[in-house]
Amino acid sequence: MSSQLTSGNTALFAISILLIICSLIIILLIAMLQKHRKEKLLFESKYQELKEKYNQLELENLDSRLNPHLFKNILNSVQSHAYQTYFALDKLANVLDYILYESRKKYVTPRQEVEFALNLIEINKIKLSPLFDLKVKLKVNENEPLYNQHLLAPFISIDLIENAFKHADLQSQGAFISIIFEFNDDTFGLTVANKISEKSPIRKEKGGFGIESLEQRLKIIYNDHFKFDRFTEDNVYISHLKIDLLEFKAKMLAS
Repeated sequence: MSSQLTSGNTALFAISILLIICSLIIILLIAMLQKHRKEKLLFESKYQELKEKYNQLELENLDSRLNPHLFKNILNSVQSHAYQTYFALDKLANVLDYILYESRKKYVTPRQEVEFALNLIEINKIKLSPLFDLKVKLKVNENEPLYNQHLLAPFISIDLIENAFKHADLQSQGAFISIIFEFNDDTFGLTVANKISEKSPIRKEKGGFGIESLEQRLKIIYNDHFKFDRFTEDNVYISHLKIDLLEFKAKMLAS
């Protein structure tokens, strides 16, 4: 009887030791898992921080190349049409104010960007014949609150407009450029269409930066809150940009 009790106690002791060891192993595994999760979160946080810094550096690099590029094109337009210098310089003054002051901000209002683009169009108009079919339309609801809020990246409309004047057919019958600005339901829209010139544009060593930089900026800044389409239809090149500023603002506030 005594030996049976001793054997039973030994078995109970062994089970207890085993349970303690299992408990310690479980506790150790849980601690290791928590440590792993913390390291993972720290890694993800560090990765996101580095990604944001990289994006910021890339944007700064794009902006530093964008401003001189724009300014050079504007000066070339003014210089080549001296007879309209006074009118062009008046518009150029407005453009320079935007470049020197407003564009240094991370975001501008849709109103400021549209006004800037209209001045840019007026400068480019001096290269055209008075009979050239240039259509500029504003489909803008100025009463919407977001129209006057700083949510739009500066210079977002430049490349589409400049490309139209650069590559459009400016000579043949039926040639045209159409530019439509839209702001409705908290969405900024820009549609630019032009008849394509049959003459192939002269290739430049450092050309093609405009559209490439625009796509990069849109992806970095607006992520999946924009739509950018480009296509050719019946010898007409069409670009359409739409940015949902309400969704973008909600994302900004959430972050």
